[in-house]
Amino acid sequence: MDAQTIALFVAGGGALGVIVWALAKIGRVLIKMAEALAAAAVVFLTLRLMIKAVAWALRQLLTHWRTSLTLVTLGAWWHWWGPVSLVITVAVVAAVLLGWRLTDLASFDAWAGRHLRAWWLRWTIYAPKLPGWLHACGLGVKHQAVPVVLAVTPLAQAFGRNRRAVAPTERPKVVGVRSGASWDLVRVRLIPGQKPEDFDEATLALACARGVTRCQVRELSPNVVSIDFQRRNLLTEPVPCLDLAAMTEVPGAGVDLRRVWSGRTEYGHDWFVPLTGGPHAGGGGDGGGQELGDVVPAGDHRPGHPRRPGAGVGH
Repeated sequence: MDAQTIALFVAGGGALGVIVWALAKIGRVLIKMAEALAAAAVVFLTLRLMIKAVAWALRQLLTHWRTSLTLVTLGAWWHWWGPVSLVITVAVVAAVLLGWRLTDLASFDAWAGRHLRAWWLRWTIYAPKLPGWLHACGLGVKHQAVPVVLAVTPLAQAFGRNRRAVAPTERPKVVGVRSGASWDLVRVRLIPGQKPEDFDEATLALACARGVTRCQVRELSPNVVSIDFQRRNLLTEPVPCLDLAAMTEVPGAGVDLRRVWSGRTEYGHDWFVPLTGGPHAGGGGDGGGQELGDVVPAGDHRPGHPRRPGAGVGH
């Protein structure tokens, strides 16, 4: 082996060593850059998730402020005073409410019962189930989607043949629930492409889905309707009229037309209506008056007696 060959070998080895050293340095730099990018990606993802979580919490707090405040209060109570005091307080409040209900059902339902019942029915029945009922009745909008399958390997291609893109379905949203002694008023926001008349055709199907005998739809605004479900009918039996023979002996001055007994409410209490200058004055054929044998209290509704749009229940 001559000197030139040896020199070439030495030069090639040196060049190869320099290249390996340079590649090692570049590899270390690339590893550091990858670690920095991964750390930045983790920080960015964490911040994005935190921002989305805060935005969701604020949206829930503004939309469902009563439920949110209740949960925050219960959580704070649990944290500061422990679960034992929380359980005792909840039991005492439940006992007080139960005693109030047994003592005076009318005032309990007016001040607390209807709110508790509306909250419970909204989160256990109407919010989770009503959108599905509406979709089953043809009141959802399904957007057509073209299936897209990306296959990069034969195995993925084999599994991709059975993949089908699910077309997104937009459904009406429950925005509020009010509950009376007999009726539940569920406010629903329409989606683009719907009109209130579409819901009128599905009242019977919605009543069957809810398991009630009657359902009606009222328009509250151009994009909000109220779906009313009659859970029970507390006015199935007419209230007998007072003895007319005894009433003839009452002098005219002793009759207060501003407070005339007209039957009983759904809670069994006497119901009085004014007959001076109101819609009940006179019993003409226009439906302005009501007979004592078929009384409809102010907080309920019966078939054949229309209710004005937006009227409340249980007040």
